[in-house]
Amino acid sequence: MALSKLEQQSPTQEPPSPSHCYTALPPQPPDENYVVLPYYSPEGRLRWCGCRMLYTGTASFFLLATLVYIFWPSDPDVKIVRMHVNRMKIHTVPIIALDMSLLITLKVRNSDVYSMDFTSLDVAVGYRGKMLGHVTSEQGHVKALGSSYVEAVLQLNGVEVLSDVVYLLEDLAKGTVPFDTVTEVAGYLGLSFFKFPLKAKVLCEIVVHRTTQTIVRQNCYPQK
Repeated sequence: MALSKLEQQSPTQEPPSPSHCYTALPPQPPDENYVVLPYYSPEGRLRWCGCRMLYTGTASFFLLATLVYIFWPSDPDVKIVRMHVNRMKIHTVPIIALDMSLLITLKVRNSDVYSMDFTSLDVAVGYRGKMLGHVTSEQGHVKALGSSYVEAVLQLNGVEVLSDVVYLLEDLAKGTVPFDTVTEVAGYLGLSFFKFPLKAKVLCEIVVHRTTQTIVRQNCYPQK
């Protein structure tokens, strides 16, 4: 009986807990390889798209305007660079008349990117508002962004200058003679398969030195 009491008084043995069988794992460190993305609102994205479209449109407009300015055909620049008096004689019988031979040198400058072919070049010469005569030159060709010199001889025979004889004698005594010239150019500008019709008219007021037979003053302006 005593033994059985001792057995009853001994404490009951508890089963081992799971913590005695497993060791807790250490916590994992936070991942440092991460990327922070900024937040783009829809309004900012639309604003950026609008600015980009505006810049693209502006650049395209300026590019188109530049191309039109470069390739748009323009009138040639015609200038008398020399007027050489080969012969000049005044007749007093039976009427006061003038015989004169003029060698006119013109410079035709083409400022376009197309070549130019002129079919006619007409130069009319006048004195103090009175037309003395005109001469027509042959056909010619001027390359793109280039220039060409054209010579024409104007023959004046028996031109009556009764009303202007006093002024003519005064100009001859001074050594300079003023002339009025009208130059008309007609032709084509462009490529072989695509050409633009060309027509220009230039008025010039020139003063020729009688001794050196060169132009001492010239004032030219185009006429539409």
